Amino acid sequence: MTKDKPNISRRDFLSRAAAIVVVPYLVRSSAVGGAVASNRLTMGLIGLGSMGMRHVKGFLQETDCRIVAVCDVDSLRRQAAVAEINEHYGNKDCRQYRDFRELIARADIDTLCISVPDHWHSIISIEALAAGRDVYGEKPLALTIPEGRAIVEAVARYGRVWQTGSWQRSTEHFRFGCELVRNGRIGRLARVEVGIGRGFKPQAAPETVFEIPPQPTMPVPQGFDYETWLGPAPWAPYTEKRCHWNFRWILDYSGGQVTDWGAHHIDIAHWGMDADSTGPVEIWGKGVFPKDGLWDAAVDYDFECKYDNGVTMLVGSNNHYKQGVRFIGETGWVHITRAGLDANPKTLLRDKIGPEEIHLARPSGNHREGHRRNFLDCVKTRGATISPVEVGHRSAVPAHLGNIAMILGRKIRWDPAKEQVIGDKAAGRTVGRAMRSPWRI
Repeated sequence: MTKDKPNISRRDFLSRAAAIVVVPYLVRSSAVGGAVASNRLTMGLIGLGSMGMRHVKGFLQETDCRIVAVCDVDSLRRQAAVAEINEHYGNKDCRQYRDFRELIARADIDTLCISVPDHWHSIISIEALAAGRDVYGEKPLALTIPEGRAIVEAVARYGRVWQTGSWQRSTEHFRFGCELVRNGRIGRLARVEVGIGRGFKPQAAPETVFEIPPQPTMPVPQGFDYETWLGPAPWAPYTEKRCHWNFRWILDYSGGQVTDWGAHHIDIAHWGMDADSTGPVEIWGKGVFPKDGLWDAAVDYDFECKYDNGVTMLVGSNNHYKQGVRFIGETGWVHITRAGLDANPKTLLRDKIGPEEIHLARPSGNHREGHRRNFLDCVKTRGATISPVEVGHRSAVPAHLGNIAMILGRKIRWDPAKEQVIGDKAAGRTVGRAMRSPWRI
């Protein structure tokens, strides 16, 4: 694996943008299509951080799913996951891997749950799909728009089942709120306000901590494969606040809160707007980015997305808009958060969606467990999940474009069908990113 000099950051955003080269994989002999032969599905999990361990605990509760292997570049995380799994099953059968390719190559695995940092999403997902695995993949779908589109194409090419981890679609009140909007209860939709958290939130840190100073280079902890953790991202020296939870605040690996929370709430905005298969045509806004320090994603942000039907979606940190998604129409509004549903007029909260009206998809089960349950059910039936790959991709695109518009400081015109910037070659070059050799998709 090539080591590049640690000279690329948000400040060099324009110079590091490059087109993605897509190289098709060969399907291994173990790849199969059609319905699963057995009622019990075997699963491997790749990525065992905060979300990864929640998935371990969640899938352990599904009696028709058997976790047989886990993978992470951090040995401490692997060992913790294996201990949890073996204790649950009462044996010592779960295998652990440092290299995701070794886990994917196992012929006895039906499904994979992938919860790695964003810069690894496309590479691991496409390899898994090519090997014939059905995938539950975390949001945002990918680090960039071209990488997200490559995952979409791989799902279609290899005929696999995909569930994006946008679990809010599997909750009753999010669905009901969107059904109210889709069925015209607030009149013609005029705009949508999407409020997401401000800046950086280090794990277990006070709410007031939003940035940190430059960090010293540190020795890599024993048992942590830092080179593989970096993978396709530019080389950079190890420091503890770069990795694990905090990767979210560094643009080499993620898109900050804009993509981390944006992929959740923009997903719901698109659901209520009936925009699952399209995207904005114009994007503009402004963001406050740290001038120094390790973390370089936006601390504060406010951008607008105009859609072809005239609806405007406004996305901002919570000093601009209330947390959650607010649909504003001619005759009222509907506001949905994880805490619940509000509306004006209040009578909407007691409304019923008639049998002949629009009913949005609902999973089996309940809440996050229902989202996992929906994935397993669809693996067995080969049906579409509640958060299929195209939807996951389209939900992330406005967040990616919002970051680009704020970094460049100008309006972007976008063709959602071709997924291309219109009339701005420099902006077009920032949509994709180069990958560090030898990693490619």
